[in-house]
Amino acid sequence: SQTNRRDTRHLLSTLSQHDYSVTMMPAGGLPNPMAASLAVASAMSNAQQDKINRELFVGNTPPGTTELLLMHFLNAAMRRVNLCQPHESPVLNCRLNPKFAFVELASADMANHAMNMNGIPFLGAVLKISRPSKYTGPNLPTIQTWQQLTGSSLPVGAALDAESEKMSRELFIGNTTPEMSEQMIREFLGNAMEQVGLNTMPGNPIQACRVSGKFAFVELRTAQEATNALNLNNIPFMGAALRVGRPSKWNGPPDQHGNWEDILAKYMAGELQLPSSSGAVQQQQQQQQQAASSSDVGGPPASRVVELQNMLNMDDLANDDEYQDILEDTREECGQFGQLNQVVIPKANEPGATKLYLEYATEADAANAISNLQGRTFDGRRVQAQYFDPQKFEQKDFA
Repeated sequence: SQTNRRDTRHLLSTLSQHDYSVTMMPAGGLPNPMAASLAVASAMSNAQQDKINRELFVGNTPPGTTELLLMHFLNAAMRRVNLCQPHESPVLNCRLNPKFAFVELASADMANHAMNMNGIPFLGAVLKISRPSKYTGPNLPTIQTWQQLTGSSLPVGAALDAESEKMSRELFIGNTTPEMSEQMIREFLGNAMEQVGLNTMPGNPIQACRVSGKFAFVELRTAQEATNALNLNNIPFMGAALRVGRPSKWNGPPDQHGNWEDILAKYMAGELQLPSSSGAVQQQQQQQQQAASSSDVGGPPASRVVELQNMLNMDDLANDDEYQDILEDTREECGQFGQLNQVVIPKANEPGATKLYLEYATEADAANAISNLQGRTFDGRRVQAQYFDPQKFEQKDFA
């Protein structure tokens, strides 16, 4: 693989810096296998330690993250705040897992600089950037957070400390009975949240459940959904009224919320404009309808073509390799909103430079893309998504 080839080249470079004339060639002129083996092992150990020193852990990666997208985002962010030179792309490699990633930088010094991006907003989440657990030092006390570096504020409800972030997503469930299993509690509460629209995206918002005697703890997908779930307090289940609240170790601000009776009364009265089966899905459909009718409020007429602004700058378009990475990232990310026929990104010397154009198979696909992309944060900038004239798109008239 590319990573293995890079490590091999680095090891060979390290080996070439050693002089084996003494250790490998004794007085008799024959090589000393043990000395040579020790020298190679030492070089391999040094190369492995160098790789650890160049590696960073990136936690809290949100859904929709890809390896290329994360690499491009971090490289662009480092250039924007002068953590590297304008022409550099110090993030060389990325290994992505469902909730976190590891990135490899060009040097240990670049890894030190990249630590200042801890707390950077990305696709609606706040990334946690730190050294991996196997890093042994040295630790640098002068590292800042992204908020300190840029003078920006941490998004509401976000936490940089991993323990605090997890605590903000955890709830205590009291008054459970021995008949209630972890799966039953998770499915029941998750379905109830979807029933009245307390979730913020499709799917069961409860990720995990731990039962212990007459109580349980549930871990939700986001801090906002945990706050919303407090409204389930006193919900009846299997002959018991479940108590839903913050754990005793919670030290955050007091929450303003109702009980299940309040939420159910509002739902039955029609005050919660969400369906009984899938609130988040209906909300997504409403967003698509709003995007499709944008022409009613002075926006461009609905079409199959979407124009994205405020995602790129001229530096992003200067390098051909990075330009291709952006194209691939855009196809992968925006292809999940519908059938994507074509992506066009004008180059730096062309009309429409720094804008992106997406051609979908249907207007409904384009509406879905706008509802999902409008207002997203990319490299610290808020994305603007709107329809674009399909005739101008065909003629490549992006002026």
